[in-house]
Amino acid sequence: MNIIVCIKQVPGSSNVKVDPVTGVLIRDGADSKMNPYDLYALETALSLKEAHGGTVTAVTMGPPAAKQVLLEAVYMGADNGVLISDRRFAGADVLATSYTLSSCLVSLGNYDLIICGKQTTDGDTAQVGAEMAEFLGLPHYSNVQSCEIVDGKLKFKCMLGNLVMSAEMDTPCVICADGEINTPRLPSYKRKKAAEGNADLIKVLSLDDFIDKDPKHYGLSGSPTQVEKIFPPEKMSEHVVVEGTSEENAAHIYKILCDRKFI
Repeated sequence: MNIIVCIKQVPGSSNVKVDPVTGVLIRDGADSKMNPYDLYALETALSLKEAHGGTVTAVTMGPPAAKQVLLEAVYMGADNGVLISDRRFAGADVLATSYTLSSCLVSLGNYDLIICGKQTTDGDTAQVGAEMAEFLGLPHYSNVQSCEIVDGKLKFKCMLGNLVMSAEMDTPCVICADGEINTPRLPSYKRKKAAEGNADLIKVLSLDDFIDKDPKHYGLSGSPTQVEKIFPPEKMSEHVVVEGTSEENAAHIYKILCDRKFI
């Protein structure tokens, strides 16, 4: 079984800068980490590989620095990684990102299952997995909380509001892993040492490697939605100290809330 895991490098803190012209996050030089939900997706892929054999390939789209998140995936157990990196991909919205990832997977071919995290902590759209599946013409489900391969089919459970649905799909297919699905393993120091100096572990693809090479379909040019304005929230340092008995403090706090029309 050959499994593709789509992962993303996201800001490691809330202290990020925004490009005032394009309205997108400035990722170069910022502290970063693997998107938490992608850790669950990767662990799911590794567990399936251990049960059924095959390979796990981690795929990410981003600047050259995003190679680090692919190496982390390799240290956790992925066999290799693919970095989709090209300035023509910059500024992509959800649709353009999904199309770029699907174009990459068409170029790679030979996969039985694609696993994504339910959503990312920087965008929180939870749309990329489903849109990518639509571009690829594959069945898909989100909020998956458990899965296994039985008789060549993917059997899984997923959340539908307050209900848990059990179903199965033929492969190849796409699933988006929820945080309830497992506990991700830690990177292996032994695998890290074994990977040092192996340039073949991470493959870099650009627009020139895709079948569809039209730059209008990618990045800002291929994004039907664009950010009109984005800004960091104002930080409030104002505070009020209330002293007195419990009854006096409660009355004082109640008055403050009423005066500021919170209640």
